[in-house]
Amino acid sequence: MQDAQDHGGETACGGETQACGGETLGSMLAARGVGRRSLLKFAIAMASSLALPPGIAPLMAANLAKAKRRSVIWLSCQECTGCLETLLRSASPTIDQLIFDFISLDYQETLMAAAGAAAEKTLRDAIAANKGEYLLAIDGSIPTKDSGVYSLTGGRSNLAMLKDIAADAKAILAVGTCAAFGGIPKAFPNPTGAVGVEDLVHDKPIVNIPGCPPVPEVLSGVLAYFISFGRLPDLDDRKRPLAYFGATIHDQCYRRAFYDQGKFAKSFDDEGARQGWCLFELGCKGPTTHNACASLKWNNGTSFPIQSGHGCIGCSEPDFWDAGSFYSSLAGGSATGWRNAGIAAAVGVAGGAAAALVARIKARDGDSHPDPEDKP
Repeated sequence: MQDAQDHGGETACGGETQACGGETLGSMLAARGVGRRSLLKFAIAMASSLALPPGIAPLMAANLAKAKRRSVIWLSCQECTGCLETLLRSASPTIDQLIFDFISLDYQETLMAAAGAAAEKTLRDAIAANKGEYLLAIDGSIPTKDSGVYSLTGGRSNLAMLKDIAADAKAILAVGTCAAFGGIPKAFPNPTGAVGVEDLVHDKPIVNIPGCPPVPEVLSGVLAYFISFGRLPDLDDRKRPLAYFGATIHDQCYRRAFYDQGKFAKSFDDEGARQGWCLFELGCKGPTTHNACASLKWNNGTSFPIQSGHGCIGCSEPDFWDAGSFYSSLAGGSATGWRNAGIAAAVGVAGGAAAALVARIKARDGDSHPDPEDKP
């Protein structure tokens, strides 16, 4: 966060009342030694991630070069901070690139240096300067019982802040399953009356980016698309980006071949598990879960839960916490390997290349520095 200490009291947009947008991303990046070549490489990676035709990358790069930095206001509601933590570990682009190059993160309580009245002033200035144009990002569910008193910021309920700030937003990003569908706080018996953003806001474009936590590169891709084209990407019936949630984890999983062959692990530490057989009978929810875990993976494309030996728990679907035991098969029956679940972390999975739905985003070595062949 570019805070008041960095810029003598100015906001990340360049002034207390100045809207983001005086300078284009292209000119800003050129001043830092980042030219067309690097911007095109970034656009190619994003277009691939979003499952767009290869020919769209040059247009995306051109649009990014002409675009203005987009103001983002981020509210953390009834949450555990896990969704924000996962964003901080995004590999493409990294958090510093997101904040300092492509967006202006004008308000985020966990990351900003300001507090109290100074933070409130920063929020109000950002809203006034970017009225109707800022993106509102939210992580965490919104408690509604008893007027929302179960989660407050500066004495104001999340419910009141959402209604107030959403009114002038261009679009809303519901980051994580709690913001998208209510998540764990909404689970029975839901004592705070927790709900997702779409249950409360009905007059703004909303994109849900569920997951507990969400895959960080999904948020990066959605932001890059919005900045490039001025609108949200194509969504499914649950308002999730189709490029990332259009297929089930089961359809992308490298263990799918064993499923088709009828080879299932019977416990987390049996020979089938050691050979990488399908975890369906141990409760894997991959066949009913839409997400990009098996294609993008986690930790810069290193692995995902199934590859690490544990079945999918379906965390990107509504009401996943109330959908039954994580160790009960979708076909009925409980996992025989429950007593040995702790061993799964040590077992690992041997061999098998991941069949990606789209090209994985890799760390772009050197992309954060000027390319010798670049010419601004």
